[in-house]
Amino acid sequence: MNLLLCGNKKVFDGVLTQLISITNRTKESINVYIFTASITRIKPDYTAIEDEQIEFLNKVVKSKNPDNNVKKIDVTELYEENFGHCKNEKAYCTPYTLLRLLADLVPEIPEKILYLDIDMMAADDIKKLYDVDVTDYEYAAVREKYGCIFIWPDYINAGMLLFNMNKIRETKLLEKARDLIKNKKMLFADQDAIYRSTTKKLLLPRIYNEQSKFNKKDTVICHFCKRLLWRPYPHTENFKQWNVDEVHSVLKCYAFDEDLNEYIKLKKEYEILNKKGKINV
Repeated sequence: MNLLLCGNKKVFDGVLTQLISITNRTKESINVYIFTASITRIKPDYTAIEDEQIEFLNKVVKSKNPDNNVKKIDVTELYEENFGHCKNEKAYCTPYTLLRLLADLVPEIPEKILYLDIDMMAADDIKKLYDVDVTDYEYAAVREKYGCIFIWPDYINAGMLLFNMNKIRETKLLEKARDLIKNKKMLFADQDAIYRSTTKKLLLPRIYNEQSKFNKKDTVICHFCKRLLWRPYPHTENFKQWNVDEVHSVLKCYAFDEDLNEYIKLKKEYEILNKKGKINV
């Protein structure tokens, strides 16, 4: 199975927790492609994910299945060529949300690939999602919890996208999305661009991108995205899975305790090995 993740060196905790949750529940091997870029002209800490981080992630996933693999793909040049100084470069989220829109320009990307936001955890075997037939569609996705009410009934959450790259190249979905990003300011830049450029999509049940309820037994992918809470007063919060204390105390989520305990242990191991310069696969 092929996975696509995107981000800079700050996403290490998210990737580590996510891959732990996936490999603890999925027996089939996974190829993980991580798009990254150095965009320090915007912020000094917008640096590409480090080779040492990739090596450690590889070590972790291969300990679960020797056929698992994590590969870093630096798309800095593609990013600057397509999105540098564009209207949506400083949108609601970081520019790294735009990297997935470059997938059709990277020859290494396979015909079928599952894109996941970093703030997602697998609560079940992701093969259940990956095996969905998207032959006649550009991608499969789940409705956005709030967007399908306030924007459009079939408005999607782009945190999980099961891409059919052959169809995407045929319809030029990502090419059209890039043109929108360059030329039109949008509220939810990357998500809006994908939605507006879509020719044909497959809408899936919420269990494949659950955006609010964390302890449901049938959930396959759980999304720790920003959400609205009503108590003790209406407000939003944005705790991620690696914010372990808040996951327990605020979100009341205990479904991933085994994964998060493993994450805490491995994070300490990484810090020790990195300090000693001894990270290798």
